[in-house]
Amino acid sequence: MKFIVYCTFFLFLISCSDSLEYNPPRQFSDQQKTILTSFILSKDSSTIELPEGQFSFDKSLILEGKTNVIIKGQGKDKTILSFKNQTQGAEGIRIANCKNITLQDFTIEDAAGDNIKVTDTEGILFEDLTVGWTGKVDSTNGAYGLYPVLCKNVTVRNCIVFGASDAGIYVGQSDTVLIEGNTTYWNVAGIESENSKEVIIRKNTSYENTGGILVFDLPGLTQYGRNIEVYNNNVYENNMENFAPPGNMVGVTPPGTGILVLATKGVQIHDNTIRNNKTIGVGMVSYSLLEAMGGDENTGGGGSREELEKQNELDINYDPFVGNIKVYNNSYENSYLLPNLSNDFGKLFLLKFGTDIPQVAWDGLQSPDYFLADGSINPDYAICVREAEGVKSVNLDAANEFEGLEVNPAIFNCN
Repeated sequence: MKFIVYCTFFLFLISCSDSLEYNPPRQFSDQQKTILTSFILSKDSSTIELPEGQFSFDKSLILEGKTNVIIKGQGKDKTILSFKNQTQGAEGIRIANCKNITLQDFTIEDAAGDNIKVTDTEGILFEDLTVGWTGKVDSTNGAYGLYPVLCKNVTVRNCIVFGASDAGIYVGQSDTVLIEGNTTYWNVAGIESENSKEVIIRKNTSYENTGGILVFDLPGLTQYGRNIEVYNNNVYENNMENFAPPGNMVGVTPPGTGILVLATKGVQIHDNTIRNNKTIGVGMVSYSLLEAMGGDENTGGGGSREELEKQNELDINYDPFVGNIKVYNNSYENSYLLPNLSNDFGKLFLLKFGTDIPQVAWDGLQSPDYFLADGSINPDYAICVREAEGVKSVNLDAANEFEGLEVNPAIFNCN
């Protein structure tokens, strides 16, 4: 007991730091009417040319029902759109019911809600953008930096995203997605794929978030996720305290998480560099465990846990278990002595493993269909871990109060 008290105090000391803050110099020009008009009057197969300069807006820029439109600035450091004084609308840029839209070469900041939201669009490219929130990083920041939802053929490439109180780069209920070469930091989740399928997340750098990369499936939505590949990413120092607004589901993400898979099937995680994430390198959990270990039961806001619990009861086809997960050829390093003790996962790992915490963990919660009739593991629920010698993987056996916790279990030895 004395050891745990000392460890908790030590972690408190090393975790305390001044709030993160970003205050770039800005000198705004008044081009709101001109730029708003260019969005309103844009035609199919046209380019909206954003001029060089720093521009402030009090309402959203909206593009709806258009095809083959390019929204182009003069460069990330040359064209800056600020919505810090926004009084109308929730998004900085809102795009809906479009086809083949490109956004590139500008910075967008400080929307009341999401900086760029795209819905019901086929073919959307985000490229060479800087997206974030200025001032102190806290729960009053908007939820999402880039937020394509219900879209097809989504590409997010070479963007910098920071300060989101939910996810920096988020893709939801979408098909055929490439998230490549981006940098995310100071978000609750650096990158999040939610209920999306045919997703590739590669060659990104995700650091100083609460969680680096999240792959979630939640109940009550239009589709379930599958076929997600996460590889060649650099995921490190994701140890920020979780600053999501009370009640949001992402608020249960433990600080110190590298990659987390929740209730999703068909995920490959390989050839990533995963360093100095205090609590866990790769975690695989069921919906019910993350819900149970998430701490406070506060609710409120969009995507609240209370609403999701109701949806879980109503969605009879939702499968809360992870399965068909392959984890291999990743590189791990953790120079921290202790996990983050502000969450139940960190406390559990300290209690069970001391300072020798695992790199890969599965909660061990098994679907009723986990075993086939012949006693073999159902491939739809298999967890396959093939990492280098010395990498510790664990089956936590959470269903039995961790009584059967097993290090490097034989059930992980599958192809």
